[in-house]
Amino acid sequence: MLWDVDFTLVDASGIGRTLYQEALAELHGLELPAGMQSMGGRTDASIALEVLTLAGVADPLNHIAAFQEFQAARAPMLAEELRGSGRVLPGAAEAVAALAEPRYAGQVVQSLLTGNIPALAEVKLSALGLTQHLDLSIGAYGHLSQVRADLVAVARANAAARHGGDFSGRATVLIGDTPKDVEAATATGARSIAVATGSYSVEQLTTTTADVVLADLTDTAALVAAVLAY
Repeated sequence: MLWDVDFTLVDASGIGRTLYQEALAELHGLELPAGMQSMGGRTDASIALEVLTLAGVADPLNHIAAFQEFQAARAPMLAEELRGSGRVLPGAAEAVAALAEPRYAGQVVQSLLTGNIPALAEVKLSALGLTQHLDLSIGAYGHLSQVRADLVAVARANAAARHGGDFSGRATVLIGDTPKDVEAATATGARSIAVATGSYSVEQLTTTTADVVLADLTDTAALVAAVLAY
């Protein structure tokens, strides 16, 4: 199963946007442009391209790699700030721990499918104490593609190589807070659990193709039952 990070597991208090501001200022001497789309549910590859394009950087595609290298180097330095301003969302730690119980060994492997680059995802979760039960090495991260659905195949291949087993189809479940998380699951034949812990309400998420919609992660039993229901 694959967790989204921002507004599913944690509220990182806008640290990602800060990292974009710093990268743009340091590498190009520019301010973060106005008129950006919402970052919710998007990958960092998509966001970086938009930021560089709107800021007027010439040939933006060829600057994404350097942009993300700067972000990756800077991200670990944000740990202390995250510990002070970030927070684990209600029920998230309990849900992750419950799915890691020995009785589910062989049934559940927990990792990430996130729009964040690896270093940013790791610092957000480690600073807030959420890495213990997550196999970050098999996750799929937002530097790999502008299309979130592309990340599902990456995570499946990584999980099969590390843990063995068949993670195809509905054996994979994505948990996230945006319609884009649901769309990624639907496009790849995976299941999806949508949680209304971000900017989308239960009513809005119910109009998507999500298999299950939860108000939040505080009902651990309901979350575990939804993950195991295949």
